[in-house]
Amino acid sequence: MKMKKWIVIPLIVVVVIFGLLVKIYFSSVQPVKAAEKKAVSLAKEKVQFSEVDDFHIYNGIETVNVIEGKNKKGDKIIVWIPDKSKKVYIRKAKDGITREEAIQKLMQEKQPKKIISVRLGMEKNIPLWEIYYRSENNLINYYYVHFETGEWLKKIENL
Repeated sequence: MKMKKWIVIPLIVVVVIFGLLVKIYFSSVQPVKAAEKKAVSLAKEKVQFSEVDDFHIYNGIETVNVIEGKNKKGDKIIVWIPDKSKKVYIRKAKDGITREEAIQKLMQEKQPKKIISVRLGMEKNIPLWEIYYRSENNLINYYYVHFETGEWLKKIENL
């Protein structure tokens, strides 16, 4: 009988901990899902999505919701919605540079040890690509490329 208690009690503890972790996860994801729902709703007033492929929140000078998807014609579109103004900026993906072209721009100037992330954002109403990478000395760097022109906008280095 004592042996069963030694098995049952740890099993109950594991189940309770797992349940708490699941609850914490869903609680932390809820604000992002709410922001996505609100942003997609605002965007749908200006553009008809046939599908939404990606949503993320860009935190730069200001917070911007970024939606990637396809319109009814099948064109890949990108929508930026700054939190403060709620103005909807819409561009066709083909009217800007690709993720790979933004990385090429970085590689022309820098030799990153590891690229951590490449994502769309917006600062001062300018759509951009933010490239977050580590340099050879393992320092954190940010490189910003204009979405439409492919020109370098700014860099934050050696953090």
